[in-house]
This record gives sequence, C-alpha cells and structure tokens, in this order.
Amino acid sequence: MLESSVRSPERFTPIFDKYFPQVHAYVARRLGPDLADDLSSETFLIAFRQRDRFDSRSGVVRAWLYGIATNLIRRHRRDEVRAWKATAKLPLPAPAAGHEERVAAQVTAESAGRQLAAALAKVSAKDREVLMLVALGGLSYDEVAAALGIAYGTVCSRLSRARRVVREHLGDADPTKLEED
Repeated sequence: MLESSVRSPERFTPIFDKYFPQVHAYVARRLGPDLADDLSSETFLIAFRQRDRFDSRSGVVRAWLYGIATNLIRRHRRDEVRAWKATAKLPLPAPAAGHEERVAAQVTAESAGRQLAAALAKVSAKDREVLMLVALGGLSYDEVAAALGIAYGTVCSRLSRARRVVREHLGDADPTKLEED
C-alpha cells in the first residue's frame, strides 16, 4: 500500500490511520505526552516525504515507522536521560492522613517508578533503544532489527544487556521482561 501512495498520495491515509496511534503511544512512553504529538506527526511527515524510498522487500511499514520515530527520539535522548535521573532523585510525597491504603499503594508505585527510572538511566543508549522498542513499542525482535538497521543477533544481545542492567539495579524484579517472541 505504501508503494501505491507514491502515485496516489491519498493512499497514505490508511497507513497513517493504522499506525499513528501505535507510534504516538510509543513516543509518549519514551518522551512524554507533550512531545508525542509533535514527534509522532514529524514521524509521519518524514515517512510521507520519503515513501518513495521505502523498500517493501527489506522490511515492513510498521518497523520502518518505528525506525523513523526512534531516530527522532535520539535527538531528544539527553533530555530523556536527564528526566530519568531527575525522576530517580525526586523525594517521595508525604503521606496524607486518613488514606493509608491508597497512599501506601501510591508511594509504592512512585518508588518503583523512581527505581525503574534510575535503572533505565544506567542502560546504554543503544541498549535502551532496543529495550524501549520491545517493552513500550511492542515490536518483535525482527521488527526492532529492521527499525534500527541492525542484525537480529544484535537485538538479542542489546536486549539481554539492558535487562541485565535493569535487573542488577532493581534486584530480581524486572518489570520490562516480556515473553520472548
């Protein structure tokens, strides 16, 4: 379908409709909702402008779009790492009286979020990209390889290293662990 949109631009609309929510959710999880609208839109603008360069023999549209989004996210990586480090340093809010159970659950969740943010900040940028594409983007290992232009084995190695760093920082709990494809 992407190839036919080169001659008929209106045929790009179903691609946008199908994949925009997925790409937007991925970008929002990586960079927050404020940047998600802009970067997701920019992803599809780049895809539309470069649709004649897409080679359907070398990959699938979904992986290509995630690759574009990941490249845009790279530009914001320093801010992302800074935010994770800052989140890890935030003090926990003081519990409100009278709502012990709700507050305890919230404090536990915030503490886990801070710990995860600190762990992610310790993962190398390349390894973190793979982890985020799998954990937040829901991409298969093959799709990650296509999105980043790396070998399948490299995806496995980077994901393994990223999970090991997160596990070392969090203990045995690894909230990023997904079932292997």
